[in-house]
Amino acid sequence: MGFRWVRRATLTTAAMSIATGVFFSSPALAASPTHAYCKNHPSTAACKAAAKKTSSHVTAKKPGAAHSTAKIAAAKTKARTAAVETRKTHIVYKATAKGKGRKVAHRGPPMSAAALLAAVSASPGGNDAAALRSNSAYVQDMHTSTVLFEKNPDVVRPIASISKLMTALVVLDAHQPLDQMLQITDADIDWRKHTGSRLSIGTELSREDMLHLALMASENRAANALGRNWPGGLPAFVQAMNAKARELGMFHTHFVEPTGLSYENVSSPHDLIQLLRAASQQPLIHQFTTSSEYTLKVKSTMMTFRNTDMLVRRPDWDIKVSKTGFINEAGECLVMMAKIDGHEMGIVLLDSRGTLSRIGDAIRIRRILERQIAML
Repeated sequence: MGFRWVRRATLTTAAMSIATGVFFSSPALAASPTHAYCKNHPSTAACKAAAKKTSSHVTAKKPGAAHSTAKIAAAKTKARTAAVETRKTHIVYKATAKGKGRKVAHRGPPMSAAALLAAVSASPGGNDAAALRSNSAYVQDMHTSTVLFEKNPDVVRPIASISKLMTALVVLDAHQPLDQMLQITDADIDWRKHTGSRLSIGTELSREDMLHLALMASENRAANALGRNWPGGLPAFVQAMNAKARELGMFHTHFVEPTGLSYENVSSPHDLIQLLRAASQQPLIHQFTTSSEYTLKVKSTMMTFRNTDMLVRRPDWDIKVSKTGFINEAGECLVMMAKIDGHEMGIVLLDSRGTLSRIGDAIRIRRILERQIAML
C-alpha cells in the first residue's frame, strides 16, 4: 500500500505541474530554455524565480563548491572530535586538608611533566604539610641550624643515589687528580638492579667528567669507576665513605657501595643535612649538581647528559646543591640546599611515592617556608 500511495502522489503532482506549465519539483527543468512556457514567457515572476533557483542549484553542483562543502564538513567533524577529546577526564593528585589527598578531575589532554610541575606550582597552598607525599621530610635553616619543618626526621631509610654526594665528597677531599683518565670496565656494570648506562664498556673519561656525570646525570657506572680507582679499590673506598660519615656526625648512616643501587646504603634526614652542609663547601659539587646539562665526547660521539632534578632548570629556584635518588626500596628521594627568601635552607625528602611526587613536595615545602618566614 505504501508503494502505491507514493506512486499515486507522484502522478498527481506531475499532472498538476503539466497543467500549470511549471514542474516545481524540478527547478532546473522549469527554467530550462527548452521548456515551452518559460521560453515564451521569460519575464514572468515564476520563470524569474525558477531561473534564480536553477542558478543556485547549478553553482552548488560545481566541483569546487562540492569540494568546499566537503572540507567544511570535515573541519566540523574534526572540531567536534577535538571537543570530545578535550572533555576527557584525566586524574591529577591534589591534597586535602585531611592529608590523605584526593584525586580530582583535570579537563584536557594528559599533562606533561613540565605542565604538571607548573600546575602544582600555581595551585593554592592549602594544607601543604598534610599533603606531603614523602614519608620523611626535614628542613633546616643552614645558617642558624633552626629546624623549620620535620616529619620522621630520625627514621633510617635507603637513600639510593643520594649516596653519590658522599662519593664525590670523598674523592674531592682526597685531592685526587681530576684530569686523570679513568676507564669504564665490566666491573662497573650494575648486577644488582640491571640498570642501563650510556657509558659503554671501554669509555675513557677524566675523573672530573666522571664526577660530573655521577652527580648531575646520576650515572652509576661513573660513580662506581670513581670508587674502583681509589687506592685499595672499592672496599677501601667504602671504608673511606663510612669514615667520612662518622667525621660529619652522621651516626645513623652506612654505605656498602658508591652508587646507591644497594638498599643497604642508608641514612636519616637529620644525618643528610650534615652531608648537604659539607657538600655545599665544595665548589665543584655546587657546579655539577646544579648544571642543567653537560655535553662531552664519549668515544667518538658527542653526547648530552641532563640533570635528574628538573628544578635546577627553573629560574625561580636558587639551588646551591641538589641530588635525586631512586630505587624501589628507597622510593623517590631528593636533597637540596636552596635559597628561599634570602635564607639558605637544607631540604631532605625521602621515600616519596608517585611520579614527580618529590618535586611536588619540594614546591610545597617552599610554600610552607615562605609563609613561615613572612610571619617572622
